[in-house]
Amino acid sequence: MSAGTPAARISQRISAIAESATLAVDAKAKALKAAGRPVIGFGAGEPDFPTPDYIVKAAIEAAAQPKYHRYSPAAGLPELKKAIADKTLRDSGYKVDPSQVLVTNGGKQAVYNTFATLVDPGDEVIIPTPFWTTYPEAIRLAGGVPVEVFAGPEQGYLVTIEQLEAAVTDKTKILLFVSPSNPTGAVYSPEQVAEIGKWAASKGLWVVTDEIYEHLTYDGVKFTSIATAAPELGDKVVILNGVAKTYAMTGWRVGWMIGPADVIKAATNLQSHATSNVSNIMQVAAAAALTGPLTAVDEMKVAFDRRRKAIVAGLNAIDGVECPTPTGAFYVYADVRGLLGKEFETSNGPVRPTTSAELATLILDEVEVAIVPGEAFGPSGYVRLSYALGDDDLAEGVRRIQEFLGKAK
Repeated sequence: MSAGTPAARISQRISAIAESATLAVDAKAKALKAAGRPVIGFGAGEPDFPTPDYIVKAAIEAAAQPKYHRYSPAAGLPELKKAIADKTLRDSGYKVDPSQVLVTNGGKQAVYNTFATLVDPGDEVIIPTPFWTTYPEAIRLAGGVPVEVFAGPEQGYLVTIEQLEAAVTDKTKILLFVSPSNPTGAVYSPEQVAEIGKWAASKGLWVVTDEIYEHLTYDGVKFTSIATAAPELGDKVVILNGVAKTYAMTGWRVGWMIGPADVIKAATNLQSHATSNVSNIMQVAAAAALTGPLTAVDEMKVAFDRRRKAIVAGLNAIDGVECPTPTGAFYVYADVRGLLGKEFETSNGPVRPTTSAELATLILDEVEVAIVPGEAFGPSGYVRLSYALGDDDLAEGVRRIQEFLGKAK
């Protein structure tokens, strides 16, 4: 900095981070609703169900125990780490020791910890696109370079080996792999998972796999963990997960990362300076969730499946919208390129949106329905809607969208 030049108030590193688009849309919708507006929000990936009673009861009981009023190990309570290891073997067929688990403040901290631990400045990370909005920001914070590989609806939002091969350079260190996917709901077949894992191993890459939607699949589609499907990867795998989606616990903030001992030790060192331990009460609740039955998620899936079919049918009834049927998570990712450039009558006169961001803003302003534009997840021309909201709101929200978009000229 030259003499007389004022120092920047905000560091370049943090100034370069974009706000979470999904949370921003959700916050705007909630603010409008609090102001008395009849806004319907399709933005946040948040089940509308309450957390199951037995989990809440475990938290209440834990809050009354003085031992949980104190600091605990930064890496997590031993009983939760064991529950995570047992659950991973049960659901993924992947055997890990509890010492390979780091409990984090939600899945986002697991994402941040992982890239901060593995990535050096200039390292490239391949990100199948559309991607969850936090991934590239966490990579950039670590000094890494996100390399987007886009798979459109024509290929079911699933990247191919050929696409991945074309993206590899001598700087590539990690492949990010997400199935079921947020934002598209796409799920890779067991054969595709194994093939991609074997390819990554042949390139000497790490694989970071986010498995938080593992229990949310439909139409007989099965979740497959790349850690199990591709043993060739050895110990160059980090699994990210959490209780938020499976057990309707988004606000409890408990996630985790699983990896080789040296990576977990380094990430634990980072967390010991950042946040230390996750709330003990929340950890006890998470342990209760993981050691309890999956009855609650099975019941939620019945509702999600019903809503999934309803929203896909409703959006596909709109001229200019093409919405593939997702087989996982609780999102639809609709192609709205057919609407861009068309004219819409608004309270301020005719408008011709040229991007999905402009279209999403128009829908919020005109019919008070909040959706997330494709720019948050990759290229423009798409919108993401969560169908984790209630049936009545979903039906009314789709009706409003149909009525407005149906008037396009």
